[in-house]
Amino acid sequence: MFHVVLVAPEIAPNTGNVARTCAVTGARLHLVRPLGFRLSDRLLKRAGMDYWNHVEWHVHDTWDELLAALPEARFCYLEPDGSQRYTDVTFRPGDALVFGSESRGLPPEFLRQRPGPTLRVPMRPGLRSLNLASTVALVLYEAYRQHGFPGMT
Repeated sequence: MFHVVLVAPEIAPNTGNVARTCAVTGARLHLVRPLGFRLSDRLLKRAGMDYWNHVEWHVHDTWDELLAALPEARFCYLEPDGSQRYTDVTFRPGDALVFGSESRGLPPEFLRQRPGPTLRVPMRPGLRSLNLASTVALVLYEAYRQHGFPGMT
């Protein structure tokens, strides 16, 4: 129902935890290179546990390759300074929830190539961000909540 896009993720355990979240919700996971780890990384596998075979996941060599793979998706970008709270947007089936790398976030040119809402998770001032896997879980579960958690009990 939803796509989770990680652009240049750097930390294998974060990506493994995101994969688990995608497995239990049915979201599709998209990883956009460069990756800060190898797909054979034991920490990636360990964090994802035995959920990897329950995740539909794709690796894209470039941002353009991802755009071509999801031509109809609305892209919702998570940014610390996003224009609206993630709870204030109405998510639509097929939306792509796009998250940048842990240390650099999203390149600004990506937002220009495929415009979409920029969302933020409210935080206390002066703090940079939540953990990537935590942020993905918050936003993805809000998207599914808005649609009654289809396919979940």
